[in-house]
Amino acid sequence: MTLLPQRLIHKIQQQLNEHFGPLAWWPADTPFEVAVGAILTQNTAWRNVEYAIDNLKHAGVICPEALAELALGKLEQLIRPAGFFRQKACRLQNLARHLVNHWDGDVTALCSGPLPEARNRLLALAGIGPETADSILLYAAARPSFVVDAYTRRIFQRIGLLQGNESYDQVRQLFMQHLPEEVALYNDYHAQIVQLAKTCCRNQSTLCAECPLDQTCLHARRKQLC
Repeated sequence: MTLLPQRLIHKIQQQLNEHFGPLAWWPADTPFEVAVGAILTQNTAWRNVEYAIDNLKHAGVICPEALAELALGKLEQLIRPAGFFRQKACRLQNLARHLVNHWDGDVTALCSGPLPEARNRLLALAGIGPETADSILLYAAARPSFVVDAYTRRIFQRIGLLQGNESYDQVRQLFMQHLPEEVALYNDYHAQIVQLAKTCCRNQSTLCAECPLDQTCLHARRKQLC
């Protein structure tokens, strides 16, 4: 029997939660560090972001005021491990200066007010797209804004819930319409999706026999018939 989207989304969340449990994501000491990580992780692996953040910490510049004043060339060198360091340095400094000039350096203030307005403020900043904005809202400001990434698309297309041609906002709304508006649930669900993609539902070689969704996923069931 084919489950309706709401029931399927809930069932998968329960299965992932039973398998992985809470993952305590996003690892950071401050909301601003989360925002920095959200920009640095664009088009790169998280391990590379960790190297860049460690460099910023050792340099004592992982706060809006220090980052806003840092020489651009120095910032580029510090975040070089994260890749695309020239683009990302400009994006980080733009965010830092915007925070200092308009929000007293406070990320949570930037993300305050009605959620659509807060999201639009982030999207108006150079280099911040929907995934980065939602990551900042959810993980830095504890706002209930579901994060969609390539892992989400991969997994739910294989499951059969997505066709593959949906826009970012269409996928985001699908989850937000069918889930309770709870920050902790959004946090864990997205983190568990990422973990599943890294351990079982990999891009090239899937490990369907080890996947907690093997009885739910169309891709896994088709493999079993082969």
